[in-house]
Amino acid sequence: MKITAVNAYVLETPIKEPFSWSFNSASKRGSCIVEVVTDAGIDGWGECFGPPALNAAVVRAFASYLIGQDPLKSEYLWQLLYEKFRDQGQKGLIVTGLSGVDIALWDIKGKHFKAPVSQLMGGPVRSDVEAYATGTYRLRQGDPFDYILKEVEGYRREGFKGVKLKIGFDVRQDAALIRATRKAIGADCKLMLDANHGYDTLEAIELGQSVADQDITWFEEPVIPEDLDAYCEVRARQPIPVAGGECDFTRFGFREILTRKAIDILQPDTAAAGGLSECKKIADMAFAFGVRYVPHVWGTAIGLSAALQLLGVLPAMPLRLTPREPLLEFDRSEHPLRQAIVKEPIEHKNGRVQIPTGPGLGIEVNRDVLKKFSVGA
Repeated sequence: MKITAVNAYVLETPIKEPFSWSFNSASKRGSCIVEVVTDAGIDGWGECFGPPALNAAVVRAFASYLIGQDPLKSEYLWQLLYEKFRDQGQKGLIVTGLSGVDIALWDIKGKHFKAPVSQLMGGPVRSDVEAYATGTYRLRQGDPFDYILKEVEGYRREGFKGVKLKIGFDVRQDAALIRATRKAIGADCKLMLDANHGYDTLEAIELGQSVADQDITWFEEPVIPEDLDAYCEVRARQPIPVAGGECDFTRFGFREILTRKAIDILQPDTAAAGGLSECKKIADMAFAFGVRYVPHVWGTAIGLSAALQLLGVLPAMPLRLTPREPLLEFDRSEHPLRQAIVKEPIEHKNGRVQIPTGPGLGIEVNRDVLKKFSVGA
């Protein structure tokens, strides 16, 4: 079996109600979808997290190195592409592009062997996973103390046992919203905070100290991701577990995070940090360091299915009679492409999501949707 083509599709569509987070906003959603085609009639699908057109340019640059290769040699191909682009590609777009290709190669491998990726990665240890709801973005109109509280109450009614609140705007206002959210969702629901690196070090410490009594599961991206000294200081000077990692890449980047003891909960994005091959290595390192692993997920059902396949094989940590199972981030913000891109949507039931059991990623891409939302890039 040989690779005959590598295609990158830039998808984009406007959303009905633009929303914001601490440093940016969105009026449309998009993604770079990767297709790896073989001469055996098997196509593999992947997704890159990040700017779609830029990711597509990287994937297309990979094509000449991939065409004619055996797609089952995913480890070799990962290293080949990484080494060819290493001088300017140890982090960022080269690795996000590589992530999409790697996921597609695993999809091909699963289809070839007629098994889900989780089976090929060691065998699933669970059939479903608890999901927490991500949303609570700021809208252009209205009072956040009104629409966000209604939103999180809705997640509770849907059956979610955890919600993530977007903060990083103003410490005092954020603290007040955190307390109101805790009251709205009740004491038995997990509450995560995500500042999207909107604070400086002193603000993050102040925020963590001020809401430490609210039973917060983690404090995500309190400060900018490249400043590990700041992460270490925030972790040392306030009591809430610190999470992060969606903006970091490969085992080499996460090795420094782990050895520096900068983060309590690692959050690599499978479609950004190096794909399934690399994220399995990162997860194994995290386990060796006693650090929890909760993948970041903010794309279409393709990236979601990749994260689910990985979650299917991660061990509970620690191994005990009452194990702590891994969690799935389940984005609930508006994204018209998220479920439309696959023929059978991946949905939750009472806050739990089934891990797909079909071959490869366990999904079937809807080519009509792919064609409809593709833009020239």
